[in-house]
Amino acid sequence: MSVIDDTARTAMTDSQHPANASSALLSVRDLHVQFGQGPAAVQAVRGVSVDVAARQVVGLVGESGSGKSVTARSVMNLLRPPGRVTGGSIRFDGRELLGLPESDWRSIRGKRIAMIFQDPLSVLNPSMRIGAQVAEALEAHGVDRAAARTRAIELLDRVGIPRAAQRARAYPHEFSGGMRQRVVIAAALANAPQLLIADEPTTALDVTVQAQILRLLRELKDEFDLATLFITHDLGVVAELCDEVTVMRRGVVVEAASAGDLFTSPAEDYTRMLLDAVPRIDHAAARTAGRPAAEPRDGGGGRAPILRVTELRVDVSGGRRLLRRTEPVYAVDGVSLEIRPGETLGLVGESGCGKSTLSRAISGLMRVTSGRVEVAGADVTNLPVGHPDRRGVQFVFQDAYAALNPLRTVRQSLEEARACAVGDAPDADELMRLVGLDDDMLDRRPAAFSGGQRQRVGIARALASRPSILLCDEPVSALDVSVQAQVIALLERLRDELGLALLFIAHDLAVVKHLSDRVAVMRTGCLVETGPVEEIYERPTHPYTVQLLQASPLPEVGEARERILAARRAWSDS
Repeated sequence: MSVIDDTARTAMTDSQHPANASSALLSVRDLHVQFGQGPAAVQAVRGVSVDVAARQVVGLVGESGSGKSVTARSVMNLLRPPGRVTGGSIRFDGRELLGLPESDWRSIRGKRIAMIFQDPLSVLNPSMRIGAQVAEALEAHGVDRAAARTRAIELLDRVGIPRAAQRARAYPHEFSGGMRQRVVIAAALANAPQLLIADEPTTALDVTVQAQILRLLRELKDEFDLATLFITHDLGVVAELCDEVTVMRRGVVVEAASAGDLFTSPAEDYTRMLLDAVPRIDHAAARTAGRPAAEPRDGGGGRAPILRVTELRVDVSGGRRLLRRTEPVYAVDGVSLEIRPGETLGLVGESGCGKSTLSRAISGLMRVTSGRVEVAGADVTNLPVGHPDRRGVQFVFQDAYAALNPLRTVRQSLEEARACAVGDAPDADELMRLVGLDDDMLDRRPAAFSGGQRQRVGIARALASRPSILLCDEPVSALDVSVQAQVIALLERLRDELGLALLFIAHDLAVVKHLSDRVAVMRTGCLVETGPVEEIYERPTHPYTVQLLQASPLPEVGEARERILAARRAWSDS
């Protein structure tokens, strides 16, 4: 339980709250949160104030470490030690929440204030059926078991779970990411709360699933008269959903305004920087200044492909089960593509479409069922990982922390990768300079780096073996917009300076448009459309591509938003 200093508690009076706070369902005033004690203490939140009224969606935005989630957990009284509130006030429906005993919180948390977390799997019990978990939220607040089970099915149906009565008996692993998030929303709504706190609920979702969840949250806001505090770093989502926006940086509020004012006339430099860093799907495809367009794929002047994939198929069924052979399940089904030196091919599609399986088959991390993979003209289809002909292909993973050995220093990781190089390889100091890091960081371990710095280290390790191709599997999806922009700029520079070919896998279509020369759209193991980036984004021909583009969040408000949405609707009509 959060503990507040006696001196701070005595200062909590209604006179501290401005007049407009009196109408707010949630009113946070001058909140201070500290982690640790003494000189080593970290002030994670310093003087934050935010109001949320009934039927209003307030966005709380900022980069990782800005204090957004700490503020939300303070409202829910869920701070983990050594975190504690040291000053300020949190009033809900006119009642001061700070200092309440845990017995009082049992009638508030989950009943009057509910929370949706980013990762549903961290919330759902893997050994309990879905329906039982939603019903448990009702039973915890005194609802009869039979009535709770009936209400749970009604809620699952309301949030869009098909065949809710049957699917209620399923386990979390049997649901997709979007369906799991719907289950968590159903559990949060079980007791008809007045306030919903959503902490990055769509960050890990594909654009089409994200669009469905945002549409659901808008409908539920009106249906249940919900007040919503929506925490995110995705400004496209903010523009689509939020009425008011509070921008945080390093534990303080730097700007608070209506969504319309924030997007059209931001008052602070930091807000303008965040808006400028957002990749835009509605803008012309970006190119590094002075960089020539990709050479044609045919003709005498074109460069030979550095990577050629022909009719690739990958069976993930497992082959045999006891005495019978199972039917093949092709996660990659007849894919052909080419990438030339210095070219970026963006690969887009929803989760489960086969993007990552394709990249792992190209790198040798998964067995190829049929087809052919060629690197610099050499057939590497059946060669083991580590073979000299395969070392020209290197991976940049989504989670750099999981990909790096936490017990080794960066120097040790880079030297290990350099040992696999064919010929001379850059030394560790040069690799660090290539990715924009100081060489005095070489003797640090991964935990001492930020998320963006770790991703740079992961790129440096991939470069250590002097590759000709980088396979980038969602390398920026977990990063804030400003850090994301830095990593994208780094990949652009390395591509142009070193002549690298990039296979860039992502579900963020705006990021892919910014970086790519050509785009391949993947669905259920097949490529449904491939072409130059401008052609695919401006004149899509496949209905699935149109669906992806229409679902992409748009960081615009007002008339500009309506114009772009009208253009998107025209794709469907043409």
